[in-house]
Amino acid sequence: MPRPLYSPLVDRRSGFGCLLEIVETLVLTLVIFFVIQNFIAQPYQVQQNSMERTLEPTQYVLVDKLTPRWDDYSRGDIVVFNGVDSFTPEVRIAEPSGPIAQTFTWLGRTFGFAPPDERDFVKRVIGVGGDRVTCCDARGRITVNGVALDEASYLYPGDVPSTTPFDIVVPEGKLWVMGDHRSQSSDSRAHLGDPGGGFVPTDRVIGRAFAVIWPIGHAQVLAVPDTFDNPALQKASS
Repeated sequence: MPRPLYSPLVDRRSGFGCLLEIVETLVLTLVIFFVIQNFIAQPYQVQQNSMERTLEPTQYVLVDKLTPRWDDYSRGDIVVFNGVDSFTPEVRIAEPSGPIAQTFTWLGRTFGFAPPDERDFVKRVIGVGGDRVTCCDARGRITVNGVALDEASYLYPGDVPSTTPFDIVVPEGKLWVMGDHRSQSSDSRAHLGDPGGGFVPTDRVIGRAFAVIWPIGHAQVLAVPDTFDNPALQKASS
């Protein structure tokens, strides 16, 4: 009796078939990871010391890129944004020179395992579109829509709210941002005279940092400070 004519393209039980399955699984995993990183959440390595006491250099935060698509950024949020054409880099990161090193750096930044671009910043939102933000009242506090902020819970010890006076109204679609380590932060105050007026366009924001994920011992959820839940502040801006 003649043997059946059966010639599978790849015998999954063979060594090559097993290797093919491993490659397929790896590629699928990378694709899923890439989609998550670009559209849902992405790790970001803090490089600056401008957000101390809340965030320290070399820590990793997880950045929410999904909910801001339908939920506007709010006062008190910590955001990661691209400062091209608006902010001067606070740190200098040596860029790789060779094509192989550049490829690995691109992959590392894409998947959050390499230092970010030096034009990426992490700051706290103090004012959103329509807010009037001033410095400072008679007690040296920053006010938003006439309501003083109590920043003691997150301001770096020894820092004052600001040594730079300002009185601005945030345009719609923009944010006024400041670092928690005010004396070491080149934030919106430092760019008042620039073409962008120190404001960050919301379409330049990469996402909202909502948790510290590394080192494990520093892991925490980044909650919005209570002062931004002040009903008087919300009423003033309505």
